[in-house]
Amino acid sequence: MSTEEPKFKKIAQGADSLSLGISIVVAILIGVGIGFGLRNITGVWWTLWIGVFIGIAAAVLNVYKAYAKQKKVFDELAKDPRYTYKKEQQDKYDAEDEDDKY
Repeated sequence: MSTEEPKFKKIAQGADSLSLGISIVVAILIGVGIGFGLRNITGVWWTLWIGVFIGIAAAVLNVYKAYAKQKKVFDELAKDPRYTYKKEQQDKYDAEDEDDKY
């Protein structure tokens, strides 16, 4: 069984990060499109803002989903003993920093 990483793993991770920015823009543009459609259907100017708010809400939801996904990855990483940070080490470094201040 091979333990090599897939050839395009870093490209896929980069595209995933880039897709968040694109999805924010697209969500807002779709919301504006919905707003224009509502304005044309109803003839009331303020219905455009309903679409804008829908787009902004969708963009915020996309950011939250990306955050939750990354938090899950980092939580899994925190379980790895190589990345745990012991309280005693933190206290030692804090004490050294306090001594350096004066």
